[in-house]
Amino acid sequence: MKNMTECGQGLVGIHELIDDEKCFETVRKLRWPCGVHCPYCTSNKVIKHGRKNKQPHCRKYRCRNCGHCFDDLAGTVLCGHHQPLRTWILCLYLMGLNLSNLQIAEELDLNKDDCQKMTSTLRTGINLKRPLARLSKEVECDEVYVVAGHKGYPKVVRSLGREGGRNRLKGARGRGTLAKEKPPIFGMIERGGEVVIRMLENVKQKTIEPLIRSAIAPWKPCIY
Repeated sequence: MKNMTECGQGLVGIHELIDDEKCFETVRKLRWPCGVHCPYCTSNKVIKHGRKNKQPHCRKYRCRNCGHCFDDLAGTVLCGHHQPLRTWILCLYLMGLNLSNLQIAEELDLNKDDCQKMTSTLRTGINLKRPLARLSKEVECDEVYVVAGHKGYPKVVRSLGREGGRNRLKGARGRGTLAKEKPPIFGMIERGGEVVIRMLENVKQKTIEPLIRSAIAPWKPCIY
């Protein structure tokens, strides 16, 4: 059931009760607690440069060091989307309540496909910011291969230097790689503890060794 609040003769959606200005103020405080700095060169020599036409509460800036112009959301996963910031904030909040995508779409009056894209974008951003877990004690490592293809991902296909094709779900024989549309998912699990999972281009030693060294604490022999 949609979370609606009575207001006079009609009903108001929950997303209408959130103030865009407050959302942008919160983003600025969390992103730049010590003052605005340029996402391109990290300089703090930044001046205000007006506001966005379609989002009047979103401030624009210009870096006096490198000359780049940017706004409050530049360089974040929220940049370049048509949904207002308050909708993204509420979507993130409802995800934290463990609601399904369908429930979130109903609460925020969103198309279910748009909601799916939003939650995927937010999860990607959270994973990028989350520090890599540090595993210790007994750690097991293994890989699994996912036959996925690149249907719907033309940028990935072009980056591999070829045009997209059909019927690629069968995958190539042998040990998989991202280029063969059979990417390896490499996992490390500490018995009774944390789990680290990453999709890699391949599982060659030079690829997995840096990940293992950064995720698993060096073994220290016990001295009695």
